[in-house]
Amino acid sequence: MSESATKTPGSYSRVMLKISGEALMGDQGYGLHPPTVARIAQEVKSVHDMGIEICMVIGGGNIFRGLQGSAQGMERATADYMGMLATVMNALAMQAALEALNIHTRVISAIRMDEVAEPYIRRRAVRHLEKKRVIIFAAGTGNPYFTTDTAATLRANEMNCEAIFKGTKVDGVYDKDPAKHADAKRYENVTYDEVLQKHLGVMDASAIALARDNDLPIIVFSLDEPGGFRGILSGSGTYTRVHG
Repeated sequence: MSESATKTPGSYSRVMLKISGEALMGDQGYGLHPPTVARIAQEVKSVHDMGIEICMVIGGGNIFRGLQGSAQGMERATADYMGMLATVMNALAMQAALEALNIHTRVISAIRMDEVAEPYIRRRAVRHLEKKRVIIFAAGTGNPYFTTDTAATLRANEMNCEAIFKGTKVDGVYDKDPAKHADAKRYENVTYDEVLQKHLGVMDASAIALARDNDLPIIVFSLDEPGGFRGILSGSGTYTRVHG
């Protein structure tokens, strides 16, 4: 078992924060809600101020989701590339919000677009982290058929992150939807294999398998809980830990 798999959240020094594009919508049904983006940026700043190195991956579902486009008759690869471009838009919005808080931030795209983002070069990205810059990885893996969950797990491994923090609307992983079932039970700890076998919906199967193969823990927590991200990294808070 790797060292990161046995660490507690309060001892992490480099983490990956994965959030969905829908998290940036606020109460809107589509697009970006600037006050919500600013609130999430403040959460990231509170952790950055602790000296923790942060990578981010943001989905694109608030603008365009490749699977939905494919379901409506669009070629899957084309739809996925459109979804990747949506993630770049979200990354730029988050970069602007973080830099408004005086946090040096770099957007690194898996698809080259040099006027708005840096290309992905692993050693350069690691150097940004060492200089205490926040990195936002955009455009997924650069390949169709792979989700931003898989991209977050891949980049977290490449950056030697000690955990993935998956920010959601609920405070952990439940055995059933807590919004629909009052008796839903929250797991404190759950294994990668249980997530796959019980279809718990933490991340897609390829992301979970990649995390399992590299002993990379996943911390599922509520992004809507003010101070929740910082609280967990301070050694408290409510969350579910997915591990081996």
